Amino acid sequence: MATQASRLLGRSLVKFRPPVLPRSQFARRLLSTGTEGASAPPPPRPSLWKRFLQVTGSITLVTLATGGAFYYVAQKDRQPGPQLPHDPTKKTLVILGSGWGATSLLNSLDTVDYNVIVISPKNYFLFTPLLPSVAVGTLSPRSILQPTRYVTRHKKRQVQVIEASATDVDPVTKTVTFADTSEIQGLVSTTTIPYDYLVFAVGAEVQTFNIPGVREHACFMKELEDAEKMQRRFLDCLESAAFPGQTTDEIKRLLHMVVVGGGPTGVELSGEIHDFLEQDLRSWYPELAEHVRISLVEALPSVLPMFSKQLIEYTESTFKEAKIDILTKTMVKEVKDKSVVLQLPDKSIAEVPCGLVVWAAGNTLRKVTRDLMAKFPDVQTNRRGITVDECLRMVGSNGSIFAIGDCTATSYAPTAQVASQQGAYLARLLAQIAKKDEVEARLKELQLTSAPEAKEEREQLEKRLAKLEKLRPFKYSHQGSLAYIGSDRAIADLPFFNGNLATGGVATYLFWRSAYLSTLFSMRNRTLVATDWLYVKLFGRDVSRE
Repeated sequence: MATQASRLLGRSLVKFRPPVLPRSQFARRLLSTGTEGASAPPPPRPSLWKRFLQVTGSITLVTLATGGAFYYVAQKDRQPGPQLPHDPTKKTLVILGSGWGATSLLNSLDTVDYNVIVISPKNYFLFTPLLPSVAVGTLSPRSILQPTRYVTRHKKRQVQVIEASATDVDPVTKTVTFADTSEIQGLVSTTTIPYDYLVFAVGAEVQTFNIPGVREHACFMKELEDAEKMQRRFLDCLESAAFPGQTTDEIKRLLHMVVVGGGPTGVELSGEIHDFLEQDLRSWYPELAEHVRISLVEALPSVLPMFSKQLIEYTESTFKEAKIDILTKTMVKEVKDKSVVLQLPDKSIAEVPCGLVVWAAGNTLRKVTRDLMAKFPDVQTNRRGITVDECLRMVGSNGSIFAIGDCTATSYAPTAQVASQQGAYLARLLAQIAKKDEVEARLKELQLTSAPEAKEEREQLEKRLAKLEKLRPFKYSHQGSLAYIGSDRAIADLPFFNGNLATGGVATYLFWRSAYLSTLFSMRNRTLVATDWLYVKLFGRDVSRE
């Protein structure tokens, strides 16, 4: 009996003994039951040092990638590949000039179709809209220059670049005579070459209206040397005014800057001079800054006549705040060594003392343009420039001479935008003409054979020739007008749907800068201009005089 009871007790003890779990299972179950219904603890936050290293590493990687891509593109531009040589079977295309029209043509032209020769007294392209910035030291002169050979060396076929001035064009014999006008000349300084097609893009020169003293005493704002001359004379006026013993009247005369011409060039130059005064001269010439005076002279009733009335009023109010005098309906009668003679709106004459006169008042034809027009006296009668047809062919030249840019007389304003679009259009037109000439040459060859397959090919070529002979006329697409008016403000008159969008202020100034950066022809120029702007923002303009 006792033995049976002990067995039952042993069974009960075995039956109710709790199971023994392994240590790992016990820990997991304890954790799950102990935290049931509560959220998991957040992961530990990385330390500030670790976060700093992560951000620094990301920035470093992006910088290295961007810098590497930039370096690759820059080196690729510096090392153009081999080019096709001149092909004696191709026709010769001579381009006179290296301005907006000619450079736009070179950028878009397929040189495989022609043997191209560029003749220009300047071996570079000048970005003229930023010329006023060079005149006051905001930009370096080299930043807005693009060597012509930089463009031509990146073309498929070799392009011959000749630094010379065209002196005569003979449309009968189809020849161009040009001369080396540089300081250093070789044994041969003038020669004549033939052409099949000629692109006349020599631009224009400064119009003085035969006013006495303009060429002798005024600074122009047309070429790079004009901006550099204006900068030297402006700083010379400052240093002369700072010379000990100068009277107050003489200081005021030396520091009175007169800008003639109320177009975009004159307005932008006035704004740049004002920025130079406010941002730099007040720091380095504090005793003279209050005597600097800027006057803008315009013969028309208002400045910037190509802009809307709203923007004209905004410009005038901005100049008034900047204490820039706007003299409208005022004509220059004479420019003297130390003064300028003006005819005021009431027809009275006043002689205004000044230290510097900058002339930005229009263009006129060059001598070579007038000589070429004189060879077509019956059809070239427009005094404003060369008369061209709807495809930019010079009237009377039988389609062998094209004229673009400021040397032409068209219904469009003589602006860089018009010349640039004309050059791009002419590149497409010349490509079509090259195909037409190729088809015509092939047809002449087929006329000498009577094979049946030649007849079928001739019929196909005649249909193709009929299509190629239909040339699309040039149509100008206005992209808007921009102008910088100083004080970090700009104005813009932009086409917007069926109307215009007129805007002005600081935001427009930023748009003005971005638009000009994108318009520059190369990454090299964009980098140099952006770097100059940053340099001036950090350190100011240089006031030393060479």
